[in-house]
Parts: sequence; structure tokens; C-alpha cells
Amino acid sequence: MLVKIVPSPASNIAQTRTIFMAMKAASIQELKQELQHVSLKEITELCLRLARFKKENKELLTYLLFEASDPETYTENVKAFLDEAFGEVNTSNRYFAKKSLRKILRQLNKYIKFTGNKQTEAALLMHFCFLLKDSGINIQKSTALNNMYMQQVKKIKAAIAVLHEDIQYDLTKDMKKLLL
Repeated sequence: MLVKIVPSPASNIAQTRTIFMAMKAASIQELKQELQHVSLKEITELCLRLARFKKENKELLTYLLFEASDPETYTENVKAFLDEAFGEVNTSNRYFAKKSLRKILRQLNKYIKFTGNKQTEAALLMHFCFLLKDSGINIQKSTALNNMYMQQVKKIKAAIAVLHEDIQYDLTKDMKKLLL
């Protein structure tokens, strides 16, 4: 909080106003340099304090500590989540189906963001698209659902494009099944 003395336009008397300023966040480089000077105990305390502030921070910390060492198991767990979530989608009404699918996709994107791995991203998004095609929801009749599907296909193509050629070949074969 900053306090500034600002002259009042109606008189020559200076008035005190409280102006709330947003704190500017430090850059990653500045944070990295500062963390090098902090003890291990203090870093642990900072991580725990950060985890208390937001659920997503706690989830990311959980991923990094417990699941990042085994990405295949993590991918299988997320696929199991997708299978379960698709089983609960209300397919009788496109409106409710669309809302459920968006919720699933938000959660999936968060899981993908945790990994930071393009191969995992492509595999999980492909699994989502295969489940969507097999769900019985007619995505051709709904512009929003069709656009959602096509957007995921674009994300898959972008993720595949940056991978090694051998992996690209394998994933592109599976990708062709999505476009049929």
C-alpha cells in the first residue's frame, strides 16, 4: 500500500489519499537467483506456504514430488480418470454433454500442464478425442462440440510436430484414425 500526498483540485490544501498498487512479480531469473541464497529449510517452508494458497499449487507440488518420476503411470492414471469421467457424461442432452465435456477438458488441460511433456500431451488429447468419438454424442450436430473436437485435433498436431520423427510417425498413424 502506498500513500501519496495529492493536491486537491478544489483547494491548495494537500490531501492524503491511499492508493493501492499491485505488487509487481519478480521475473523467473530473479526468483532463481534469490532461491540460490536460501537454505533448504527455508525453501521447504516457502513451498509449503505456496501450496496452502491455491489448490492448483498443491496439485502441482503433488505431481512433482510423487508422480513426475513415472510419467507412464501418470498417463495411465489420467486416462483412467478420462474413462471414468466419460462414463458420467449425460449424453441425452447436447447442452449437458457440452458442459460435462468442457469440465473434463479443463481438468485434462491442467494435468497436461503439470507434465510439460508434448508426447504425454498428444497421447492424452488423443485419448480424449477417441473417447469423444466413441461416446455416442453426435458432435456433427453441435457447432460448439465440433469446434471443441477440432481444437483438440489442432493441439495434437502441434504437440506431435515438435517430437522426434519416430514418435511422430507412431502418433500420426493414430491421429489419422481421429480424422476419419
